[in-house]
Amino acid sequence: MAEQGATVAEEEYLQSLFWLYEAGLPMTGANVARAMQLSAPTVHEMLGRLERDGYITRSRSRTISFTESGSAHAEAIVRRHRLIERFLTDVLGIPWDEVHEEAERLEHAMSPVLEERMLAAIGDAKTCPHGHPIVVGARISGVPLADVQVGASISVLRFENEAEDLLRYLKDAGIEPGLAGTLVRSDETRVAFETKDGRRCELTPSVAETVSVLADPSPPPRTALPDQLVLGQRYGR
Repeated sequence: MAEQGATVAEEEYLQSLFWLYEAGLPMTGANVARAMQLSAPTVHEMLGRLERDGYITRSRSRTISFTESGSAHAEAIVRRHRLIERFLTDVLGIPWDEVHEEAERLEHAMSPVLEERMLAAIGDAKTCPHGHPIVVGARISGVPLADVQVGASISVLRFENEAEDLLRYLKDAGIEPGLAGTLVRSDETRVAFETKDGRRCELTPSVAETVSVLADPSPPPRTALPDQLVLGQRYGR
């Protein structure tokens, strides 16, 4: 059962807009098209529908803002998505690199009763298995792993891009939210850190752009570029 008044298609767009908002990226039609990998005319048509239905407003510069109703709908669908991912991983034992697309399918058919029971089942978990807060607004600020200096201590916060092919790459590299270690390499071809138990995790610089970490010492805060945070072949948060 979708949020009352919003279609499944509208929920997908509201979810993508919220992802841009939460990541600190401009909420524009161009960024929505880039993130969802859709054509500009397709996105323009749906944004017009969202505006007519009272979920967003657009300024003269075409910058998008949520209305109160739009914000509530977006937060609800994002919360359900992350809750489902955590439930599938912790309760049903599905690997965390396989739950994103499944959550995309289930989030639109979730009743309030099922949501409450899932919340009870996951206990005190505060994030989805990819590190994003289930309670919207509880996001911890981090920096892209690609910006961290060699020798810095790091703790992985979250994966900003949840495309399943990328999640599979990250899992194969041995990296996951909560993992701590020391950065030992950062150059044009490879970013690597060693965990406290001696394991070495290596990523390409472009993938390291999509991993948010806490670092000490920390580089200046920076939002990764939209082109490096494309949400995948369908959708992703």
